[in-house]
Amino acid sequence: MQTACLIVIGNEILSGRTQDANIAWLAKELNECGVRLMEVRVIPDIEETIIHTVNACRPQFTTLFTTGGIGPTHDDITSAAIAKAFGLPLTRHPEAERRLLAHYKPEQINAARMKMADMPQGAALIDNPVSIAPGFVIGNVYVMAGVPSIMQAMFASIRHQLKGGAKMLSRTISVYITEGTIAAGLSAIQNDFPEVEIGSYPFVRGTRLGTSLVARATDAGKLAAASAKIKTMLLALTDEVLEEDLAN
Repeated sequence: MQTACLIVIGNEILSGRTQDANIAWLAKELNECGVRLMEVRVIPDIEETIIHTVNACRPQFTTLFTTGGIGPTHDDITSAAIAKAFGLPLTRHPEAERRLLAHYKPEQINAARMKMADMPQGAALIDNPVSIAPGFVIGNVYVMAGVPSIMQAMFASIRHQLKGGAKMLSRTISVYITEGTIAAGLSAIQNDFPEVEIGSYPFVRGTRLGTSLVARATDAGKLAAASAKIKTMLLALTDEVLEEDLAN
């Protein structure tokens, strides 16, 4: 199984000023590639925290992604912190520099903008067709922008590099029954199908309480068998069962 971790870097996320839009999008895209997003960490723009988190996570997962902190301002410290995490010097990447110089008018060139060409020595570029300033990859760490449209464009440029396993399939069955009513039966089904990941998620629609049961597996046959057993259990309790197949 190919696994991934995402580190979201930015004080604006932790303060609540900005709502992250990258986690759900990246999770879906990675699943399409056969890579499972196993963990997400949200951390501040603090160099020591970035270094520690990157070094703690990169050995544990096939691929590590970071978003945020690679812009031109004083609080954009991700590139320098990752260079320190790898024990590498932060250097001016010649091709990144060339792209920035070609993109901006001479009067727009300044030290802050050129800072976006500074990366760990030996890093490979991640193309940025939206705003030119590239991300980079070093080892198994992919460093991308935090702005969703830019991050998505960057990911599209490196998507082919990801070597995934079997795609995770899923099926959702929703019912207007509370979790406590079905907990014991659901636990028994989970024991019967250890290869299928079964989750229970309560919801409120209007004034009605209900539960969505999500079964996930890479094996379509086992997923279908587990889903059928869940549906049989639910139909014994109610005739109002809503079923929806999902891609991930």
